[in-house]
Amino acid sequence: MKNISLKIDDLVFRETEKIRERMKQPRNRYINEAIAFYNKFQRKQLLEKKLKIESNLVKADSMEILKDFEAIDYGD
Repeated sequence: MKNISLKIDDLVFRETEKIRERMKQPRNRYINEAIAFYNKFQRKQLLEKKLKIESNLVKADSMEILKDFEAIDYGD
């Protein structure tokens, strides 16, 4: 484990203390779980951004292929 020192806004600290005391959870465990949750959220945000970029890159090609398929006469 790594030790870190950080500064937390007073309001955030007080709210955190109230919640974790009601949960009967050690401060260290509460903060670790909060950071893990936020990391997971950020990974999803980054993946979503990457997928949007890649989707836009293939958008034009996909439309061209769709037009080609629509132009095919299947002899119905």
